[in-house]
Amino acid sequence: MHRIVLLSIDLVLVAISTITALILRDNLEISSERLLQLLPYLLLTLLAAPPVLLVAGLNRTLWRFSSLVDYLRVALAVFVIVVLATAVGFVFNRLEGVARALPILQGLVMAFALVTVRVAMRLRHAGRHRGPRAEPVVAGGQEAVLVVGLNAVTELFLRSVEEFAGEQVNVVGLLGRHERHRGRLLGRCPVLGMPEEIEKVLAELEVHGVAIARIVVTTSLDQLSPAAQESLLHVERTSDIELDFIAERVVLNRDRRPKNEDGEAKDQNLRATAAPQIDLEVLARRPYFRWKRTLDALAAVVGIVCLAPIALLIGLIVVIDLGPPPIFWQQRPGAMGRPFRLYKFRTMVSAHDQHAFADVERVSIIGRLLRRTRLDELPQLYNILVGEMSFVGPRPLLRDDQSVSFAARLSVRPGLTGWAQIKGGRGLSAADKAALDIWYVRNASLALDLKILCGTLRTIMLGERSDHDAICKAWQDLDNPSPSQGHSPPKKGVDDSNSHLRKELAGTHEGVGYLAVASATSACPPARKPA
Repeated sequence: MHRIVLLSIDLVLVAISTITALILRDNLEISSERLLQLLPYLLLTLLAAPPVLLVAGLNRTLWRFSSLVDYLRVALAVFVIVVLATAVGFVFNRLEGVARALPILQGLVMAFALVTVRVAMRLRHAGRHRGPRAEPVVAGGQEAVLVVGLNAVTELFLRSVEEFAGEQVNVVGLLGRHERHRGRLLGRCPVLGMPEEIEKVLAELEVHGVAIARIVVTTSLDQLSPAAQESLLHVERTSDIELDFIAERVVLNRDRRPKNEDGEAKDQNLRATAAPQIDLEVLARRPYFRWKRTLDALAAVVGIVCLAPIALLIGLIVVIDLGPPPIFWQQRPGAMGRPFRLYKFRTMVSAHDQHAFADVERVSIIGRLLRRTRLDELPQLYNILVGEMSFVGPRPLLRDDQSVSFAARLSVRPGLTGWAQIKGGRGLSAADKAALDIWYVRNASLALDLKILCGTLRTIMLGERSDHDAICKAWQDLDNPSPSQGHSPPKKGVDDSNSHLRKELAGTHEGVGYLAVASATSACPPARKPA
């Protein structure tokens, strides 16, 4: 019964999309005569749609768990429906009364409607099951796991993780037994290679910003080849990655976080000392944040539709320049520290060996142009559409670059562009960027977002320029935040002063080049303390 309901909803959307395409074709004019002329073609479309939708299995998918693969299947089904309706209509009455551009508009509107309803159900389900908002988590939130083995035990492990430990364990991929398994999916987990290639796979995941904490082996050691056994043991000897043989023990719910001297989890201790803090309840009550997600989704849909030809052209150029695939992804901490995949067009050649990581020398000429014009960020419109990002917000960093002292910047969705990007961008220190990002979180508004978008266009055309006044204002705001900005008073025993931030950053990032925070802020005039 549920499948019949889903099929009926799709057919209603197909009919509405066809009529909408006619209205768009006639410049938003509606006439009964034109609707009567469209009726034969509409009936042919509705006759062609059910078998195509059933063969594509669109009525069997769970909309609340839909993914990019499902959306591609929708696009393919729409293409077949339009071709069948057009072909039969041409044979039937030479498409009398049907404009030649109508099938193209019909396909675009139909694909948009069918994908939108699935994305909406996914976002609705995610919102209902997200639970109460917690403090942002910088690191240690999800344990990245790589599974060695492809069997019934692997399937049981994946189902157990999904059911009981989805918030604690993130299975990033599998290593199968044969070469023919490469690229296939078990559930939602891709097969990345074979056990003998584990060091190469770990290096590739590191490039994508994924640091594996545990390798779960779902098969007995003697069933692996000698080369695979040696590779696993070498990884265990030379890294901090833990080998977990599932045949010996299955542990999903234990607390794997290191403890401090008081027996508390380290990340909780760090969170208590992190400064500054943001009152999430105050942010949630601000009117703009209630509408921002809706505005982002609508703008993302318009952007994807309008920029699709440019994106396809860039993808083709990237493939010619660097080879497939054209899209590169990296795992970044998103809102509240939840990891997500950030997509970009590739701008660098692949590393020449498993130990060579991203380097400026690997950026191609085309890649430099894409970076300069920010066109390499176009695939992030998908991240915005599914709710992982926003058009404006703090830029997502790699996990190792996200300081615990500035976890407050994770209180909102990361952005395609942000306040720090138009006030200095790459020329700023990590601490100054974080201060600017937190200032944005506390002062976000529609007017400020529009100002940032206009400033981004100016930065693309004229280049990046540091705004010393904006940086000083951001640091002063850390000293004297307003309660209306979502500031939460520091916990007992926590120093929320600017000097504390500089001290903690120096201690956290010593030797990594972040000590410039002291010199970057020393020239700022002191903030005036309230009387």
